[in-house]
Amino acid sequence: MLVLKVIDRGGIRSQAAIAEQLVMDAPAVSRMVDRLVEDGLLSRCEGADRRCVRLEVTEAGRKELAVCLSELERLEGEMRRHLTVEEMKTLHQLLEKVHAGVQRADSSEDEEPAT
Repeated sequence: MLVLKVIDRGGIRSQAAIAEQLVMDAPAVSRMVDRLVEDGLLSRCEGADRRCVRLEVTEAGRKELAVCLSELERLEGEMRRHLTVEEMKTLHQLLEKVHAGVQRADSSEDEEPAT
C-alpha cells in the first residue's frame, strides 16, 4: 500500500523514484509493482518517451488505498488511547528498525551467491 500511496499522493510515477522515496532496492519495488498491476490496483502507462513507463493508481487501487488509510487512522487513534507520546515514539522507532531489517534481508536474498 505504501507504493500506491507514494504514487497517488506523492506524484511519483517511476519505479526508480519509488525505490528512492521508500529507500528500497529496485528488484523489491519491481516485484511489488508487478503484484499491484496483477491485482488491478496499478497500471503501467506510456511515459514521455518509449524508454519509460508511467505508473498510475487505478480506481480499484484508490478505493483499496482509502480503506487502508482509514483503517490505519483508526488503529493509530486506538494506540494513542493506550500509549503515551513517548511510547508512541518508541514504537515508531522500533517499527522503522524492523522495516530496515526486513529490507536488508530482502536485498540479501536478491543477491546472487558467489561461485
